[in-house]
Amino acid sequence: MAGRKKCVIMGTGSYLPEKVLTNFDLEKMVDTSDEWIVARSGIRERRLAADGQITSDLGVPAVRVALEDAGVAAEEIDMLIMTTITPDMIFPSTSCVVQSKLGLPNAACCDLNAACTGCIYSIEMGRHLIEGGNYKRVLVVGAEKLSAITDWEDRATCVLFGDGAGAMVLGPADDDKGIVDIYLGANGEWGDLLFMPAGGTLNPASHETVDGRMHYMKMLGREVFKHAVIEMARSVEIVLERNGLTIDDIDCLIPHQANIRIIKALAKKIRIPVEKVFVNLETRGNMSAAALFVALDEANKSGFVKKGDRVILVGFGAGLTWGAGLIDW
Repeated sequence: MAGRKKCVIMGTGSYLPEKVLTNFDLEKMVDTSDEWIVARSGIRERRLAADGQITSDLGVPAVRVALEDAGVAAEEIDMLIMTTITPDMIFPSTSCVVQSKLGLPNAACCDLNAACTGCIYSIEMGRHLIEGGNYKRVLVVGAEKLSAITDWEDRATCVLFGDGAGAMVLGPADDDKGIVDIYLGANGEWGDLLFMPAGGTLNPASHETVDGRMHYMKMLGREVFKHAVIEMARSVEIVLERNGLTIDDIDCLIPHQANIRIIKALAKKIRIPVEKVFVNLETRGNMSAAALFVALDEANKSGFVKKGDRVILVGFGAGLTWGAGLIDW
């Protein structure tokens, strides 16, 4: 569309709960060790929500920081898109709960579920609302209380996940900086590699589902690893090719923070120097839809990402879903 303004990330924010769960704490809970966890995931600690602290409670402070960073007032927000796999409840949407807690009188609300790729999916939805011209300020939020759906008796998965939230304010750009391109993908045939069996209409809550520990995440780690590397690399390559770029043109890669071995394999596959790759999972763990939001906020606030940088976000998650976004910062 001629004259259409590019969408820009106006501000970022994040929030992490105070409680820290270290690998040494996990040694007392399941048959594992700090050495084993670090070698296989790169994670040393993660944050856990306090008792009674729910997903919307995590999202609210992250939004406040993002609004302040963007210099945008609550009443200016036209739309709130929240991405999470751990909603406060099935309905109403957690976005509506966050709207109520924050006081966003003019914001339409909806939730989006693309698991760990939720950040990129929600940015793409918000981008088109901004570029379409009917929305001026879109708030995208990723918040997860994964501790609520983690099986703390399963040593293969409980060491990986943490709680947290991040947010971004999107708006029309004043110059040529902003979101250049986003590619999204999915394949539902691989949905059984990472899922939660019960709680929906397939297996409604019952004594049997609770006794069978079906309300916790289940994951086939090796298969997820393989698909994650392949599809994230392909996503980056597609975005680069569509925009006439090579990996040498990229100043910073921010991948989903799931596993250091996945990140290293991805960097090797796309041939990007490790010093250009932002990593924070050592003290955060995998926060699903919140992970990329938090990573981008921390990369932004720490100076890892600088004005004028060409940045790629790339994610992969349950569904299976994946995607990559190219941003002129």
